[in-house]
Amino acid sequence: MRVLLLTLLATCSLLLMSCSTTVDDYADTTPAFELDKFFEGELTAHGIVQDRSGKVLRRFNVEMLGQWQGNQGTLEEDFVYDDGEQQRRVWHITKGEYGQYTGTADDVVVPATGKTQGFALNWQYTVALPVDGKVWDIRFNDWMYLLDNERVINRAEMTKWGVKVGEVILWIERKTPMTEGQEDKPAF
Repeated sequence: MRVLLLTLLATCSLLLMSCSTTVDDYADTTPAFELDKFFEGELTAHGIVQDRSGKVLRRFNVEMLGQWQGNQGTLEEDFVYDDGEQQRRVWHITKGEYGQYTGTADDVVVPATGKTQGFALNWQYTVALPVDGKVWDIRFNDWMYLLDNERVINRAEMTKWGVKVGEVILWIERKTPMTEGQEDKPAF
């Protein structure tokens, strides 16, 4: 009986792992997503925060400014929520080799690590978020998909103790034109 149970658990684990998407699944897609090129200059974004059942809890807009020098970048994000709350986050991002990126910000308690492949970026990090008068460490599994030179869709699953607590969906658009050499990427 114990062997049967262990075999069943192992089989279920393998099935779950085989269903998981990794950023490497997008290696052969285009256009290539390079954060230092897309997040350069002024951008604007519009998004929603949902609870674990999909109910929209908040809507927000973000004004962004990205600046890069070599492999070091800064992304300033100014959030305005539908209830009037304002937040500011300043990311400090480092571009590594082979599409690897790392990032930190004041409220990021576990730095972001991840990479790009093709038109996708996946990275994970933990943010200290105020919720109902308390601060919770919420883990983000963040996916960004480059639609074309001017637009990205961002979907982030939020978990606490491994349990999904919500999701953020964000539409990001460039406000400033791409600089010379950036606009040569095909849309599809």
